[in-house]
Amino acid sequence: MSSPAAPAFNASNVDLSTADPRDVICALNASTNEYNGRLGARISALFVILIVSSAATFFPVIAKRIPRLHIPLYVYLFARYFGSGVIIATAFIHLLDPAYSEIGPQTCVGMTGGWAVYSWPPAIVLASVMMIFLLDFGAERYVEIKYGIDAEPDVQQAVTGEPGRRPSTAPLDGTMDLREHEERNAASISNAAAAYEKKFREDFSEVDSDAAARERSFRQQITAFLILEFGVIFHSVIIGLNLGVAGSEFSTLYPVLVFHQSFEGLGIGARMSAIPFKPGSWLPWLLCAAYGLTTPISIAIGLGVRTTYNSGSFTANVVSGVLDSMSAGILIYTGLVELLARDFLFNPIRTKDNKRLAFMIVCMLLGAGLMALLGKWA
Repeated sequence: MSSPAAPAFNASNVDLSTADPRDVICALNASTNEYNGRLGARISALFVILIVSSAATFFPVIAKRIPRLHIPLYVYLFARYFGSGVIIATAFIHLLDPAYSEIGPQTCVGMTGGWAVYSWPPAIVLASVMMIFLLDFGAERYVEIKYGIDAEPDVQQAVTGEPGRRPSTAPLDGTMDLREHEERNAASISNAAAAYEKKFREDFSEVDSDAAARERSFRQQITAFLILEFGVIFHSVIIGLNLGVAGSEFSTLYPVLVFHQSFEGLGIGARMSAIPFKPGSWLPWLLCAAYGLTTPISIAIGLGVRTTYNSGSFTANVVSGVLDSMSAGILIYTGLVELLARDFLFNPIRTKDNKRLAFMIVCMLLGAGLMALLGKWA
């Protein structure tokens, strides 16, 4: 004789001593559609975010590509490095944390079926970081092979003059002592650094006349940038949908998302401004417009389904959680490797002006701090 079926879960009458925690959490998460009118304000959000975020995205690109506007260098540096901080904070505060609340171990999704056997947000982030690394490395190696760029000599070779050989105080070729050899190596490395600077200089107002060097630099950077924008656009789609159907929190969410999207746009535009597009290229303008349009289009879609879309449903949480985790991995890699490490730690032509360096770092910290603060509301 079969045992009687378990009674259906009744969210309005719960015995916590016997209830399955998953049922309780799923009942709490499965909110209904919270749209509460105010259609005019929501439509205005579409246009306000379109204008403000687009302006913030275009500004660094305009500052770099139209020198006759005479935008001060420090204004451009503020936009560029403030944007770098924004991207890093977005990865951790606005993507990774929401991913845990959507598909993490203590959520309805994270306690259901295969989602319950593993903590998926960090696993998806890890997979995303490794995928972006491989794509970035593949693009870098492709450019090296295509343009015949030789790798810089490693430290051992720079000291010894030959790979696979240890430094020695004895004459290296029977006539040259160690000091002479070191001086020759130092001159060689200096020449290599000068050549590197010529190829990859990124001064605010300088135009590189070497078309081949510009092409190499462009190919090295564009793949990482497209991946970055891809990750940010994923996030913007979710934001737009949620704003279109938000309930009582709409009044707070509206102004916060204006700043949120503007700061993110500044980061996108700043990163794009460092890429040496061909003079007259339409691609940077198209990429700026793509970011500026994404959230307004998503808000419009959200308004179209405002009475039926439920952002707390199981399916919506799965989609949002996976996309947020993927985007977090993309922005973590881009922010830490492409922006911080490449601009500050491993840049052979980084400015030696301490005042300018301090300004750049303060701007980066300010961007990260303000974007992290916005995470309190959105």
